[in-house]
Amino acid sequence: MTPSPSPSRPPAGQPSRREWFSELIGRTRFVVLIAVIAVLLVSFSLFLQGTLLALHTIYDSWQETFTMGIASQQGSIAVEFLEIVSTMLKAVVFYLIGVGLYSLFITPLNLTSALGVESLADLEQKVVSVIIVILGVTFLEHFVRWEKPLDTLYFAGSLALAGGALVFFQRVHRGSGGDLQQPQAKLRARQDLFEHDTEQRHIDDHDVEVAEQATQAKQEGKVDAGGGSG
Repeated sequence: MTPSPSPSRPPAGQPSRREWFSELIGRTRFVVLIAVIAVLLVSFSLFLQGTLLALHTIYDSWQETFTMGIASQQGSIAVEFLEIVSTMLKAVVFYLIGVGLYSLFITPLNLTSALGVESLADLEQKVVSVIIVILGVTFLEHFVRWEKPLDTLYFAGSLALAGGALVFFQRVHRGSGGDLQQPQAKLRARQDLFEHDTEQRHIDDHDVEVAEQATQAKQEGKVDAGGGSG
């Protein structure tokens, strides 16, 4: 009986069709660069607008102080400066999203590791935290104005519902971050970033071993799932 011919295999050292297609699919991750560039441009624009708004507000406030006296700045100056803080915080949100996506999909960065962003869950937690602060600053602006107390009360209630939902989201997803989010990894990333001026992060075998041990400890319940970030 004549044996059936075996399917043709690529020569040694050459990738198969499946490996080539897998490589092609993996390279599609670079499409995230489009989103990264767009989000960072929005962030830089907000930072620039916040800076110009700060300079304009400082100039106007001091001009009114010299011409009309310090009493002219009561109340209004606080609201104007709070608007600057709100603009800068919004810029931070877009910046975190941009560098976070780049580090997760393109190349790991010491910056994101130092901030504790090792996964999409970590990125969500950081963004939600800043959004909660923005909600607080926004309410503080309306509270300082105190133009319509009833409207301010309604506004506070709506912000409380939104902020409460975000806090509940954080509590539910607490501890679902990246396995590499360890205190020693964050400290080393900060040292490389701020002392050695090294932007790109290198993940060695020791990091993988520590992450595996931390994951196993969390599964066995030996450590708190939310206490690994340091």
